[in-house]
Amino acid sequence: MFRTKKLTLLALVVMIAPMVLAGCGPTPEPQTVVQTVEVEKIVVQTVEVVKTVEVVVTATPEPDPEDAALAFDPESGTRLTVMLDGEPLGITKYLVTYVANPVRMADELPGRDGTMQPVEDVYAWQKMYIYVPDTSADDQDTAIILRVNNGGWMNSPVSDIVEEGAEFVSDSDNDAIGAALKAGYIIVNAGTRSRGLVAADGTYPGHAPAVVVDAKAAIRYLKLNDEVMPGSADRIVITGVSGGGGLSVAVAASGNSPDYYPYLEEIGAAGIDADGNSTLTDDVFATIAYCPITDLDHADIAYEWQYSATRLLGDYTDGQLSDQMKQVSADLAALYPAYLESLGLVLEDGTPLTADTMPDAIVALVKADIEKAMAKEDETIPDLGETWTFTQRDGSELAVINDWLDVDNDTDTVVSIDYGKYLEFVATTAKLKTAPAFDNYGTPLQYRMNESNLAGDEMTEYSHWLEWSWENDAISDNKVGLDDTGLTFDEFMATDAGKAVMKQMKMINPMPYLTSDEGDSAPYWYVRHGMRDRDTSFAVEVALFYAIQNDPAVQDANFAIAYMQPHGGNYDVQEAYSWLAGVLAAAE
Repeated sequence: MFRTKKLTLLALVVMIAPMVLAGCGPTPEPQTVVQTVEVEKIVVQTVEVVKTVEVVVTATPEPDPEDAALAFDPESGTRLTVMLDGEPLGITKYLVTYVANPVRMADELPGRDGTMQPVEDVYAWQKMYIYVPDTSADDQDTAIILRVNNGGWMNSPVSDIVEEGAEFVSDSDNDAIGAALKAGYIIVNAGTRSRGLVAADGTYPGHAPAVVVDAKAAIRYLKLNDEVMPGSADRIVITGVSGGGGLSVAVAASGNSPDYYPYLEEIGAAGIDADGNSTLTDDVFATIAYCPITDLDHADIAYEWQYSATRLLGDYTDGQLSDQMKQVSADLAALYPAYLESLGLVLEDGTPLTADTMPDAIVALVKADIEKAMAKEDETIPDLGETWTFTQRDGSELAVINDWLDVDNDTDTVVSIDYGKYLEFVATTAKLKTAPAFDNYGTPLQYRMNESNLAGDEMTEYSHWLEWSWENDAISDNKVGLDDTGLTFDEFMATDAGKAVMKQMKMINPMPYLTSDEGDSAPYWYVRHGMRDRDTSFAVEVALFYAIQNDPAVQDANFAIAYMQPHGGNYDVQEAYSWLAGVLAAAE
């Protein structure tokens, strides 16, 4: 960080020439220093006076050796050719490590099926591929699409997504790479640490906020090397789906927050010196985020507020609904109204967003996207008593009767929506998660390893942020929960370890940053959540939308509950990239 100093000198002008160190990466920016100079004799119109003046001089700080190590080499790329819309397109591909001190992972890690898998590259989590289409090789102004791939908030080693001979199309609603290449954007695919990782020393390096820290470090690498790389680091667009969507909105909300500086310094991120001072920014221009799993420390209570009553109406919890789960669901649901009110969010007309007004806010957004779908020439919405047919992930067909939506297809309008039956419809198309939905590992209601292992210190596999989960943890000798520590949740929260857990959860959550002045929010947001997506509650997503919209730094909050989409993303690529082109043009 550049500092302002005052020095007393017996001189009028001090000239300090910038130092250019060959081979040490980008030249450090000049440092502006205000110096106080005492001048004993100055002749002004033959009148001798003595005075003190301030002289602005220019100095260059010593280069950070870690920044020098992160210099981008334009000659390090490899050439490949892909087909875009049936025509060949040349691309230069780079693979870089975006931190100076990457964390070495274990030689074997558990796969998604729980079996141990060999690790090909133990540093793959802090690397990224950069793809430069020939059409933009000399373009310093085009946007940079930063892709993060953390489904389920899982760790994500770097992957090569643009390979020799690959075929892409620019006019598909499902091909985001093709649309980006056609627009001439630079594509970056970044690996990041997150939950489920074990380092070579046996510690757990993927706990929060590692995943956000890594994404910010990737951004800082791009900004450090902006002058020697194609594309503009002032136009970075971070994009992801599910946990990657959650990561995208967390990064977009928390730009330049000092909360992250110690963690960035630890891994040797660009623009952080040994004293924790920042000489670079890590805010982004925009985000395109799909179904973000976010606000995790409140997602359990929001989910039960949304679905507690629905659980009691049928087998919507995959046969897991015990009497204990019913009670837990009701208890968690009761906590949500106070939290929502504490956010201080308001609707478009100034009405507070509360537990009383949230259902109508959800219905209004559902109605808006149904009518948008009805306006398309080839879309007819089943009326009451008619049937939708959906293709499931396994390829099977699911027929669901419409008992909640009354439409007039002649006028392309929604007549009415039954909110309670709509939630039943959602739970029919995909079984509800158990209660608790996100923090249940190690409890009697554990269903699968959910997001519990985002939290915890480096020596523990997981921790809890939810009071019920902490006090009902049933795994012995893991140093977690009332059973092992003897501490109630409130007592644990008063300890340094408890405070650390809550800070971890804050730093992967956009809400504390959007509702305060702690971070520099991205000005442009495109967020989608599917109309039949039950992976998190509509309440979480709608509260996120209003937090974005209420943030005075945000210029465009483009949010929709997308018509009949399940949990997923990149289903409206044409709309998303048309929006992006528009906001890029508007920002020029």
